[in-house]
Amino acid sequence: MGARVLVIGTISLCLVPGIDRAEAQTSDSEVLPAIEVVAPPTTSARPAARPTRGSAAPRPTRNVRRVLVYPTAPTPTVGSGMDVDKVPAAVNAVGAGQIARTSSPNIADALQQQVPGIVLSDTTGNPFMPDVQFRGFVASPVSGTPQGLAVYQNGMRINEAFGDTVNWDLIPTAAIRSVTVVTNNPAFGLNALGGAVNVQMKDGFNYKGAEINTMGGSFGRIQSSAQYGKQIDNVSVYGALEGVRDNGYRNFSESAIRRFYGDVGYRTDSSEFHLNVGLAKNNFGAAAAVPVELLQRYWGATYTTPQTTDNRVAYANLTGKVEATPTWTIEGSARVRAFRQKTVDGNPTETEPCDADSTLLCFNEDDTTPGAPANGLNGVQLANPFPDTAVLGQIDRTTTRSTTTGATLQATNTDQLFGHNNQFMVGASFDSGVTRFGASAELGTIGPNYVVSGSGIFLGRSGEPVSIGPVSLRATNRYTGIYALDTFDVTDAFSISGGGRFNYANIVLQDLIGTDLNGNHTFSRFNPMIGGTYKITPGLTAYAGYSEANRAPTPLELACADPARPCIAAAFLIADPPLKQVVSRTVEAGLRGTRELNIGTLGWKVGAFRATNADDILAIPSPELQGFGYFQNVGRTRRQGIEAQVNLTSKTLQLYASYALVDARFLDALQIGSPSPLAVDGNVQILPGNRIPAIPRNRVKFGIDYSITDAFKVGGDALFVGSQYFVGDESNQFARLPGYAVFNLHTSYQINKNLQIYGRVDNILDNRYAVYGTFFERGDVPNFANGGAEFTDPRSVSPARPRAFYAGLKATF
Repeated sequence: MGARVLVIGTISLCLVPGIDRAEAQTSDSEVLPAIEVVAPPTTSARPAARPTRGSAAPRPTRNVRRVLVYPTAPTPTVGSGMDVDKVPAAVNAVGAGQIARTSSPNIADALQQQVPGIVLSDTTGNPFMPDVQFRGFVASPVSGTPQGLAVYQNGMRINEAFGDTVNWDLIPTAAIRSVTVVTNNPAFGLNALGGAVNVQMKDGFNYKGAEINTMGGSFGRIQSSAQYGKQIDNVSVYGALEGVRDNGYRNFSESAIRRFYGDVGYRTDSSEFHLNVGLAKNNFGAAAAVPVELLQRYWGATYTTPQTTDNRVAYANLTGKVEATPTWTIEGSARVRAFRQKTVDGNPTETEPCDADSTLLCFNEDDTTPGAPANGLNGVQLANPFPDTAVLGQIDRTTTRSTTTGATLQATNTDQLFGHNNQFMVGASFDSGVTRFGASAELGTIGPNYVVSGSGIFLGRSGEPVSIGPVSLRATNRYTGIYALDTFDVTDAFSISGGGRFNYANIVLQDLIGTDLNGNHTFSRFNPMIGGTYKITPGLTAYAGYSEANRAPTPLELACADPARPCIAAAFLIADPPLKQVVSRTVEAGLRGTRELNIGTLGWKVGAFRATNADDILAIPSPELQGFGYFQNVGRTRRQGIEAQVNLTSKTLQLYASYALVDARFLDALQIGSPSPLAVDGNVQILPGNRIPAIPRNRVKFGIDYSITDAFKVGGDALFVGSQYFVGDESNQFARLPGYAVFNLHTSYQINKNLQIYGRVDNILDNRYAVYGTFFERGDVPNFANGGAEFTDPRSVSPARPRAFYAGLKATF
């Protein structure tokens, strides 16, 4: 009987085989793991003669085939997946070398550079907390953003339990081995509407040695990382530490990041086991969007602070893989993850002195409508302690504590079927999360620097019919999935894949103050997929596929879906009507290939996609309360486009260029609340064909690295992003947020075998542009920079970082 040998290795993004194992284990320039598949032994057709004493028996020849592996499920084991030539979808992979090229502690920067369909947005106003947008679907750290991407780290789902948010700052960037963006595959479970981001971490088997890397520069940036990996016989150890301190380019936008990742592994010829753990404690000043009138005076301006976020996480993940027989492989994982987040958010307030009696406070009062009493925590209307000249605001605080546990078990079989090569995979996963969420609002006053100073007076349940109130909630969500996928080689060139996943989600809400938030919601669905690949020539492959995915509403969305009970900063949860789950149907097709040229290896791909969402969920700004909003099913939406990329790799030159078009539109007519200055009675009318806001249509990327000598390298990259509609302008009536272009340069010099110095200049032309735009209520807070007059421009945007200089030293051992 033949044997199958597992080899831990990697190859470059251009997918060029031929790297030996020793090189693959230590290089940071490679992406996808490779395995060696050994075909059944072959001997002569004639019976072999019995060997005589002292003579060696004839050895069967081994037909070794080296294949590059692309993940087909969120399993934690390196080398698990499918031959990349048989993936019926676009292939997007980023390796450790490409991550290091950015000199950034944020993995999102490398994803934006290397994946055509990805662009970053900055809702928070902090570059370490970006929205990662792929094909118009988002993975964001901002509560209240409808999420559309599933994210896994070593097989552990890291979408947070309460709102499916993704805190990119918690991922230890130095310890990342590779990242793949997987599409057309429902095996990645809930929330993979646009796809899944699969992060594989380093271990002592594939990283050997030590590295210390320190960089500093503009805006008080200082960052350091250290990593070490070693293999001792069958045991490996790996550890990474990272620290970042950055004062930020805007007022009150300081950041501090502290992360640790460790892995202990053990393997034999037929098995491999790992225990990996991680810790992080990060603090951010998030300056958020700011009125353009303030930016015109000072690019570092902010509006209503403090706005801070404190993230902490601790996790442990036990993984294993066993080759039970030459054709059956069993792998699985068990994990636990504890997450805590605290936010402090200064905002304008709808609480003000009552018109009828200025000694009392009222809520949501205007010139035509009398306000309801603004109550304290005891339910009694608050007296007004503020002077007549005070500008009132409020400080909103939230606390989220989540503990998630889960397990995955998967079996893979590679027996031939009807004499043809076949790979069958079946698996199951279970994840459970328990969250305790609390929110409060403290009244205060807003100073001329837009800082909200608290008064010690807290709001209770206030307002009618539109109201808010403090929250104490316990949410339990249990997600179960069963999936199967089969890939069958019809011929040596033509392969078909089919399968699906059944998802079951149960979400229980328990109101710890009253009963308004109580609820028990269940969602289930089977999502199929089918696709195929055809190898036209050895260097050219065509692919096509169809798949479905679903997203159950999160506990946050379920508890904030009533226009009459909006949530401020996606925090103040009130009783709600039920939401429907989102179902996405995606079709994609394309070509990819490689070719050896005189100047290097050329890799390229071009593809098209169309994803149609039914019962899509959108965050709707409240027309009644500034900064408040709610979630609503908005019918059908569609995201479609094309992606093209080319890579050229040689000993002295690495070059990439890509283009992506993402056309995202509403398909159904709908009237929704909006803060747009063109809204009528606080609402705008969406018509079929209107573009979805905050999704740029065009993205162009280019990068180059050139080795002037073996030691001296220079490079640069460029990013062009098209215009987008402001959030709140779903009717597409207002002028769009302009597109932008940004250029970066970098260089490095290898002093000796162990030391390298490097530098970079970001936004070298010092372009001033914004990556996100929305509207704000002009009359809530005076324009202190203009003598206290009312703001005249309703636009509020997130300004991008100005020109910045950085230099660093890297030591490897």
